[in-house]
Amino acid sequence: MCSMSLLAAKPCIKVSTGKFPSRNSIIIRSEVAMAPQHSSTRIFPALSKHGIPLADLHVQEIVKRQSQSNNLAREDPCKKQRFHPMFLEEAYERCRNICAEYAKTFYLGTLLMTEERQKAIWAIYVWCRRTDELVDGPNAGYLSSASLDKWEERLLNIFNGRPYDMLDAALTDTVFKFPLDIKPFRDMIEGMRMDTRKCCYENFQELYLYCYYVAGTVGLMSVPVMGIAPESPVSAQNIYNAALYLGIGNQLTNILRDVGEDALRGRVYLPQDELAQFGLCDKDIFSRKVTDRWREFMKEQITRARFYFKLAEVGASQLDKASRWPVWSSLLLYRMILDAIEGNDYDNLTKRAYVGRSKKLLMLPLAYTRSLSTSISILH
Repeated sequence: MCSMSLLAAKPCIKVSTGKFPSRNSIIIRSEVAMAPQHSSTRIFPALSKHGIPLADLHVQEIVKRQSQSNNLAREDPCKKQRFHPMFLEEAYERCRNICAEYAKTFYLGTLLMTEERQKAIWAIYVWCRRTDELVDGPNAGYLSSASLDKWEERLLNIFNGRPYDMLDAALTDTVFKFPLDIKPFRDMIEGMRMDTRKCCYENFQELYLYCYYVAGTVGLMSVPVMGIAPESPVSAQNIYNAALYLGIGNQLTNILRDVGEDALRGRVYLPQDELAQFGLCDKDIFSRKVTDRWREFMKEQITRARFYFKLAEVGASQLDKASRWPVWSSLLLYRMILDAIEGNDYDNLTKRAYVGRSKKLLMLPLAYTRSLSTSISILH
């Protein structure tokens, strides 16, 4: 379940207001703890917004390596694969087509970027999408730990100039043009491993780590390609942090949007201890009944997602000018998904919040206007 963060992967394109399959089709685990009874006058708590320290995720090391001017080609010119120009042209064209089909809003924003940056972002998007498809795609039922190990070996070959296929070749060419570090890519694969091992998360720290693996990593991959504005007064570290926070916000939004669908697969991506604080448990999610307690719980979850979007604004405003529009489009689109959940009276158990095509199109000029600004939001 991967969110493409800055790449705005898997946005709601299709309009769907229908109900999910009936509760009779849900396979519920045999042992489910009953939620404790509470007085109706209970004052619900505000949830913690703090995840895992960035130092524990080794983000500083990634920023340092990706901020260096040298790249793989300079470190070891022998690794650089020589592709025929026509082969590369077709490889990037395939990446472009995939991005245009599955991330329409984001794709429009990339058209303002330089040609070299466009191609690189499309290549990264495709690799992330293919990685996500291992867990969420049509063949996910056949996925094994050995499959992910092989995918990681394939990633190493990409970075060593030995791509397996044409789409891999596009990423190989990209990593030799931009100072991309392999760690965020490997961390994303680790997120896929986590998805196969865990079906619930005890607390927000566990969930935050998962969000970093599957979405925050994409922000770290994207900054070297999108570039930082030369005149930016903000440190590279803070801009990378903001990119990571956008990924966290996007993934939290994906989770809130997809609660009902995930429940049909027996998965709950909401912190267990926080559910308990509101007198809720997995059984309440599987019952698909929207109660006042659920609404209060959702209000706090939405507040936290918006907190991370606010943190992300500083980075969106300090990227290279030509790269800001797709990032602001992603940020505003995902905020609108949160608005849609509220518009559904917090019913994300039987309804899927979506943003209609007309609203997306109306949002693009606003995103473009925001992309022209270099004002800095204050981080709290």
